[in-house]
Amino acid sequence: MAMDQEETRTCIVCGQPREEGIHIVSEFICSSCESEMVRTKVEDEKYPFFIRQLRQIWVRFHA
Repeated sequence: MAMDQEETRTCIVCGQPREEGIHIVSEFICSSCESEMVRTKVEDEKYPFFIRQLRQIWVRFHA
């Protein structure tokens, strides 16, 4: 695959196939979810959801 071609991956947070995002260990987080996560305050009702999704990375890495 050429360097300028993006591979479609499924986001561990939203579950949607996306091309742009970040890879953490062997998991993928799309740019949209990454942006939302970094703007989310601890008090936000969506914060625990993001924590659960990110915990999957640790669990899969240590399995």
